[in-house]
Amino acid sequence: MGKSSLEKLARDIAKHRIRVIDLTQLLKPSTPVIQLPPNFAPSAPFSISEISRYDDRGPAWYWNNIACGEHTGTHFDAPIHWISGRHLTDGATHTIDPQRFIAPACVLDFSAECARDERFLVTPKHIKAWEKKHGEIPAGSWVLMRSDWSKRTDPAAFLNMKEDGPHVPGPGPDAVRYLIEERDVHGWGVEAVGTDAGQAFAFEPPFPAHALMHGANKFGLASLCNLDQLPATGAVLITAPLKIENGSGSPLRVLALVDDRDDD
Repeated sequence: MGKSSLEKLARDIAKHRIRVIDLTQLLKPSTPVIQLPPNFAPSAPFSISEISRYDDRGPAWYWNNIACGEHTGTHFDAPIHWISGRHLTDGATHTIDPQRFIAPACVLDFSAECARDERFLVTPKHIKAWEKKHGEIPAGSWVLMRSDWSKRTDPAAFLNMKEDGPHVPGPGPDAVRYLIEERDVHGWGVEAVGTDAGQAFAFEPPFPAHALMHGANKFGLASLCNLDQLPATGAVLITAPLKIENGSGSPLRVLALVDDRDDD
């Protein structure tokens, strides 16, 4: 009897014919957290405190207490994170069908544009140009915006706050609508601290990657890294958030599977 496809997948991963690429930023106290205007409640930074470390507090074990907001570091945005998704019964981290935590990905490389313009906005024209080269974005795919923003290792440069708010690239409203209405994507992922552009508070609607994506029962991924190691198409993402009751999202370990097997 031949091997099942799952057994073959496991064997190919073990033999490095399928690479597992970590798209997750290191989570630590200095991890940047999105900054809101002072009239809104802030998210606490990540904190870690030692419980015991092979000592009188616990002679044979080491462990820590940790605390953070749900949207800290590399994190998953569930649909109920935004008011537009608040009525979705399957929109919390504990009610989302786990079948939806594994999906293919398309990587749209706008790193050159973002290097020239820190407020670069993706438009439908940019997406259609990518599709002309790589093919139509399949329904049910993650769309990941490569900006190389994760290479900004200084927290201040990563958040890039100015007098008029953050200067961070992201999607324009029409691009988000195109991905939802014309391509029925799985969700939208970025390397920046949040899925929207820094100036998205002034868009119509405000924060479209949140308002439109989550209202359509789709997901977000933020603070990704290593997108430069992924092909434009063909990768598969594993994006399971913590199973928090009524959670609006959570930090997670985002893994990409990339097939390195020869065509033969």
